Amino acid sequence: MDKQELRKQIRAAKKAVPFCEKCELSRPIMQQVELLPQFIEATTVLLYWSMEDEVQTHDFVNRWYEQKVVLLPCVDGDDLRLRQYTGEQSMVMGEQFGIGEPVGAEFTELDKVDLIIVPGVAFDRKGNRMGRGRGFYDRLLKSTPNAYKVGVGFDFQLVESVPVEPFDVAMDRVIIGEDGESQVTIIGESPMTI
Repeated sequence: MDKQELRKQIRAAKKAVPFCEKCELSRPIMQQVELLPQFIEATTVLLYWSMEDEVQTHDFVNRWYEQKVVLLPCVDGDDLRLRQYTGEQSMVMGEQFGIGEPVGAEFTELDKVDLIIVPGVAFDRKGNRMGRGRGFYDRLLKSTPNAYKVGVGFDFQLVESVPVEPFDVAMDRVIIGEDGESQVTIIGESPMTI
């Protein structure tokens, strides 16, 4: 299946799941992130301010920003710029996608980013990720060489195979929320289902 068809299929699956259910399914995923040694040890974490159809991160961001340096991406043309999150009062609506973005100075010390939590349209069991098609994260991930990369998604976003191109960046680990109470599938260094 090509990327365009796969995106269409996943978009339909996302629409079929009510937002309140996405919020419920997001909790065990983000709880699993908190248990990762890479998260526990991280000083600087790049997260994302979730859109309605993604694994929900708002509560997670608000729980951790006073304990770690939490960065959020801001869309600038064809690139993502990073800024530190300092609370919801510092957020403005982004111009391109209507996603909340923090104001303030750009964070440019990309080698200091320890961990990146990455949304995606689809993931496979090899850690491959497919985004929305603009390449924002692929470009950013190439410029954060020291960061451990964790993809997060719902069960319908785990597919047999993601079409891979040379510029795509694979995840070190993928955490997929399963349909059911507190179930997640972890794909990566030590694959297991809990």
